[in-house]
Amino acid sequence: MRRHLVTALLYTVITTIIFGVAYPVVVTAAAQLLFRDKANGQLIYANGTDGRPGQLVGSRLIGQPFTAPGYFHSRPSAAGTGYDAANSGGSNLAPTSKKLIERIANDAVALQQNNPSTDVPIDLVTASASGLDPDITPAAAEFQIARVATMRHLSEDTVRQLVVRHTSGRQLGFLGEPRVNVLELNLDLDRLSAR
Repeated sequence: MRRHLVTALLYTVITTIIFGVAYPVVVTAAAQLLFRDKANGQLIYANGTDGRPGQLVGSRLIGQPFTAPGYFHSRPSAAGTGYDAANSGGSNLAPTSKKLIERIANDAVALQQNNPSTDVPIDLVTASASGLDPDITPAAAEFQIARVATMRHLSEDTVRQLVVRHTSGRQLGFLGEPRVNVLELNLDLDRLSAR
C-alpha cells in the first residue's frame, strides 16, 4: 500500500512539473520567439515617436465601440455592457425574441436615416457570438462611406479607396469571408484627415 502511495505521489509531482510548469514555459517561449505580435494580442499603438510605440489604442482581435458620425461603426455588442472583453458572449436571445426583433428594427431605422434607399447590412444590426468581433463586412463598410465622407469633408472615392485597402480576403482563399478591421480603418482615416 505504501509503495502505491509513493508511486502515485511521484507521478503527481512529475506530471505537475512537466505539464503545469515545463510545458507552459516552453509553449510561451516558442510563441514569444516565433509569433510575438500574435502571442501578445496584436496590439495597436498610435502616435509613436523616436521608435517608441506610442499610446495603446486597441487590438486587431477585439472590437470596440465607435459612435461618432465621422467614424466607421462596429457591429453591435452584447458582451457585458458592450464590448466588455471580461464578459464576452452573445445576448442569448432567440431569433423570435420580441426584444431582439425590436432592437434590430430600431437600429435599422436609425441606420437608414443616412442611406434611405439602401438595405442595411445584417452585421450592422446583429451582434457576433462573442460580442467582440473587430471586423465588419465590406458591405457594412460601403453602407457607411457616404456618412463618413460627409463628416470628414472627404470625397466618397477617397474613403472607398481606404476601405478597399483595409479589406482582407478569405484566409487561404477559401476560409471565412472578406472583412474590414474597423479599428485599423478608423486609425487610417484619422491619419488621412490630419493631413
